[in-house]
Amino acid sequence: MSSSGPPLLPHTFWTRVRAVANWVNLSTPLGLLVARAGGATITRHGRGTYLATGYRLGFPVAGAFTIGSVIDSRHDAAYLLDRPLLLRHEDRHVTQYAFVLGVVMLPVYLVCVGLSWAIAADPSSYNPFERLANLADGDYPPPRTRFSRHP
Repeated sequence: MSSSGPPLLPHTFWTRVRAVANWVNLSTPLGLLVARAGGATITRHGRGTYLATGYRLGFPVAGAFTIGSVIDSRHDAAYLLDRPLLLRHEDRHVTQYAFVLGVVMLPVYLVCVGLSWAIAADPSSYNPFERLANLADGDYPPPRTRFSRHP
């Protein structure tokens, strides 16, 4: 893990609690393992988070995804740092891991993707994790259903 890079974001009491929770519930160690397996370069970002850039595995297909306190992206750090709303969206997922389900969030998240796909033909419209992280910040389209009229 590199210590060079952008300035670290400040910690608050709750971001420290969140970071510790994600280590204890094993979601951050899993996130670091996935990042390494994907060939990512890992740097500390602040608020107890890590940026794992240059992720090379083909799954999941996303501009960024989060496991524990690790924000993964196939892009470089500049891509993420130029998208503060996307980072805010992913930071909300970090909180979800800490205070909702830990590593159990992964299979539950995949079930939610499937349900959203069944309802809306996309992985996010009816996925409560994505909705709570703010769809717009994650660059997702507004919620719709399979039966919505498209322009």
